[in-house]
Amino acid sequence: MPGHYTVSTAVEFSSSHSLSGYDGDCARVHGHNWVLRVYYEFSELDEQGIAVDFLELRSRVSEVVLPLLDHRHLNDIPPFDRLNPTSENIAAEVFRILQGQVRFDSGRLTMVELWETPTDMVRYSE
Repeated sequence: MPGHYTVSTAVEFSSSHSLSGYDGDCARVHGHNWVLRVYYEFSELDEQGIAVDFLELRSRVSEVVLPLLDHRHLNDIPPFDRLNPTSENIAAEVFRILQGQVRFDSGRLTMVELWETPTDMVRYSE
């Protein structure tokens, strides 16, 4: 069985949100400095022995994610104008978007982690 390589990078963004139906402080508008870490799995390396260049991966993820989420109030943008912008829902939506827009011939997106704080995060995979 051939080996697989998992390549990961992280991008950071800042945004605010409020959680409807939540009994606590997070029901009020508040912000986070989020860290999004993505994981892609590759089965092949190029002629230099690289699965994907980290700079290319980070750049492509940033180009897709940052215009959507950075310095935004998440409750105002689809789908979070109708879906509670919990970390879980944000992670699932980012996964869906990246799966469709950041693709590689010999690799596939396997998981995203969304860190809301330095100690609290959610992982999403399919």
